[in-house]
Amino acid sequence: MLSAYTDEALYLSIMTDRLKKLYFTLLMPSFIGFVIGYAVKYFYHSMNIPGEVMAFGAPLIFILSAIFALALPIFYRTLFAHHRRHLNGIFPAELFKFERNLIGMAMVTPYLAMVGYLMGLPRFHLAGIILLALYAVYYYYPSKKRIAFEERIFRADRRK
Repeated sequence: MLSAYTDEALYLSIMTDRLKKLYFTLLMPSFIGFVIGYAVKYFYHSMNIPGEVMAFGAPLIFILSAIFALALPIFYRTLFAHHRRHLNGIFPAELFKFERNLIGMAMVTPYLAMVGYLMGLPRFHLAGIILLALYAVYYYYPSKKRIAFEERIFRADRRK
């Protein structure tokens, strides 16, 4: 368990390594899907998706991408902070669970971008979805600096 480590640098390193492993485990299938999708589209050109599906699907995938990249993580972070506002600190395991869930939410967006790419969405929607996916991939990367900042914000006490 994460709370068993007392050395701060070791603890932060272990937590960051576990979150990075989760991050790349969630990200790599979408990346591989993009590569395979590109190869399929290159050799077989495009999929014929009816206009009714495209008219409904493009905005839906765009909105879902915005929800998973922006709205849901902000809401979850606010809810997490609100529930712990009167506490003097939180357990490190709680912070780890919070970060794990946050990464899980944000990593849905690259999969939506992959689906949008494979469907051949209009450029406007696809560009927005890809920008949202890049934002999610960049912003929620579990660096040591970001995890240490989150520890200070939520007052995660390693001695608990």
